[in-house]
Amino acid sequence: MVNDTDILNAIAKIVEEVADVASAEVTAEKSFTDDLDIDSLLMVEITVAIEDRFEVQIPDDRSAELRTVGDVVGYIADHR
Repeated sequence: MVNDTDILNAIAKIVEEVADVASAEVTAEKSFTDDLDIDSLLMVEITVAIEDRFEVQIPDDRSAELRTVGDVVGYIADHR
């Protein structure tokens, strides 16, 4: 069973690999754009990697609403 901490850690690893942001910087309350300085192109790459890792689909319209790391953790927890 995967819990929120496992999801957060996996997202942190993806962000580190794709955007070269230290995984320790990736916490639930951080905004991808404002706090982690991730642009829209990198966000697309991160989203694709998250979808592959967790076998979920994040529709484009929903993706725009997922502003923080915690938002994505919650989405994955609800849609797995």
